Amino acid sequence: MSNPRVRKIADRIQVIVAEMLERRIKDPRLGFVTVTDVRLTGDSQQASIFYTVLGTEDELASTAAALESAKGVIRSEVAKQLGMRIVPTLTFIPDALPESARALDEVLARAKQQDEEVAARRVEAYAGEPDPYKKPRAAEDDLEDEDEDDELDRLDDALDDEDDRS
Repeated sequence: MSNPRVRKIADRIQVIVAEMLERRIKDPRLGFVTVTDVRLTGDSQQASIFYTVLGTEDELASTAAALESAKGVIRSEVAKQLGMRIVPTLTFIPDALPESARALDEVLARAKQQDEEVAARRVEAYAGEPDPYKKPRAAEDDLEDEDEDDELDRLDDALDDEDDRS
């Protein structure tokens, strides 16, 4: 459906069908329906209308039956509002997007839980010092190092003197 004209017709069909379901179709079997997408063939002969229903599987089945029975009325209204010579046949298809999104949310939640478990294990089994980074030396450490350096210098001088005597 790369043709802009076909996309415009599909968008218009989506609006018409949604308005019809909201205002004119009074079937008690019709649940809370949302028209999610309309896909039209390139020659505008067939329109696939994707919808979702808020509720249980029984409500989905009864809504599918209500849409099938109202298909003729909806198609005649689409023909009247579009003013096309050939009106596309309508096919109502339940959209699988909510189930896919729910499954994806479950997978993401499971992955997050596993990441948290790994992070908890990592804290418990840390190898090495608690703080492995070097810290700047304190002034007291510098004084001790200077005292050690002075003593080492004296030892070096004493060794040099012995070498000179030999």
